[in-house]
Amino acid sequence: MVTAIFPAAGASRRMGGGVNKNLLELAGEPILIRTLKTFSQVERVNFLIVVVAAHEVETVKQLLRGTNGLKSWRVTIGGSERQFSIANGLKLLPDDAQIILVHDAARPLISVQTIDAVIDSAEKFGGAIAAVPVKDTIKVIKEGFVKNTPPRSELVAVQTPQGFRREILLRAYERAADENFLGTDDASLVERLNIRVKVVTSDYRNIKVTTPEDIIVAENFLRA
Repeated sequence: MVTAIFPAAGASRRMGGGVNKNLLELAGEPILIRTLKTFSQVERVNFLIVVVAAHEVETVKQLLRGTNGLKSWRVTIGGSERQFSIANGLKLLPDDAQIILVHDAARPLISVQTIDAVIDSAEKFGGAIAAVPVKDTIKVIKEGFVKNTPPRSELVAVQTPQGFRREILLRAYERAADENFLGTDDASLVERLNIRVKVVTSDYRNIKVTTPEDIIVAENFLRA
């Protein structure tokens, strides 16, 4: 069975307005609800864990209680960093959870097809991430000057969901905590175990809503 964890405890500073971006409406529906509804359409996903700031726990619980069609869910308190929030979510894993997905709550345009593909690869390889090929030329810089230009064919822009076998992700988080390592995503923790992470090709619609401009882009995607 598959459990999905949704970190949604960020301060949303780049969105402005002092409100959690995941509670903002996108085409008439909260971003968080759009995300959870899509995961609830995936047959193998059976449990949802939403991680939010302490002062938003009751608000989010009420929102979820008033939404039909969601898989079983729990809401818990986040930490000061995304990694700590996910660690709190891992404490609520059901006993039968074999694959763990971690998905940014602020990526409401994720497709069922990508979720299924990440689950398949996580089951087969132990770990998988959604990603798309980069469109721009990427430069590595040092002290304000170009150091080198990596081949674009070897680069991807990483998205979520990221999926892992239960024992692998728990071991990765345990090691990170023991060594006070703070990674940029879940895959970076698993990579430290010398476990290869499979890349699953996603699509460019799966954007993360971070700024007011992103809402405009997401609404245009929905209209299209």
